[in-house]
Amino acid sequence: MRRLADQWNEYLCLDAGDGEKLEQWGPYVLRRPDPQAIWPKDSGYDLWNRPDAVYHRSRSGGGSWEFRKTLPEQWKIHYKGLTFKVAPTGFKHTGLFPEQAANWDWMSSLIRDHQDEELRILNLFAYTGGATMACSAAGAAEVVHVDAAKGMVAWAKENRDLCGLENRKIRFLVDDTEKFVQREKRRGRTYHGIIMDPPSYGRGPNGEVWKFEEQITPLLKACADILDDHALFFLINSYTTGIGATVLDNLLSCILLPDHPDGTVETGELGIPLQQRRMVLPCGIFGRWQRS
Repeated sequence: MRRLADQWNEYLCLDAGDGEKLEQWGPYVLRRPDPQAIWPKDSGYDLWNRPDAVYHRSRSGGGSWEFRKTLPEQWKIHYKGLTFKVAPTGFKHTGLFPEQAANWDWMSSLIRDHQDEELRILNLFAYTGGATMACSAAGAAEVVHVDAAKGMVAWAKENRDLCGLENRKIRFLVDDTEKFVQREKRRGRTYHGIIMDPPSYGRGPNGEVWKFEEQITPLLKACADILDDHALFFLINSYTTGIGATVLDNLLSCILLPDHPDGTVETGELGIPLQQRRMVLPCGIFGRWQRS
């Protein structure tokens, strides 16, 4: 199953190839590395030679931006009723993964269809809060946003304000995700929707080491324990090389379905259509459980 983020107006993936992608972020064109784009780029497409900024990888790791015109330090981009801050960072990212809009739409639709329920949503590895804002704006009674990076949580708070959600119940926490989930279990707290976007490798706020292959199963088991008996959805995203959608299907089927047989599992690939050619840029995989 492939789900496309094809409802953007202010973001476009213009072309991709030769290990790079060319993107329109509002008024600016950025050229960034993308390891999935191993096919040839459209070398006749002139914008490849005229981006506003290019990210160059360093052989020693990391990289840096080459700005070919003066760009603001940050600017805004809109998706439907949401507004987000965009800023080129030293790690090639911009603060937003536009392919996730396909998941935002799915969750938002589910939440709007169950407005009569007091839905509590938990967003783990929540980054700058795209999913947090989508769920809150759709009508979730409470969203809990957890990320180990203090700077990303601060960025998410900026996005909350840009989206006009200051008066909504959103809790922002800088915490290790697995420790937080275990504490919620001891407190007897449950959630009607759980979202997670775990990295391939990372560290918690106190140096806790995360490796997807080693930590994902115990984390999923812990999350299953706090998924409410009347839960609405569960979502996991992965960008980890070597982990396919079938792995997520097996994980959700083994861990979630036994206690939540009233739902169905769907897994697949997220993608962004290329504007220059009838092609799709693959952007990681997803696994969804949804109450039937």
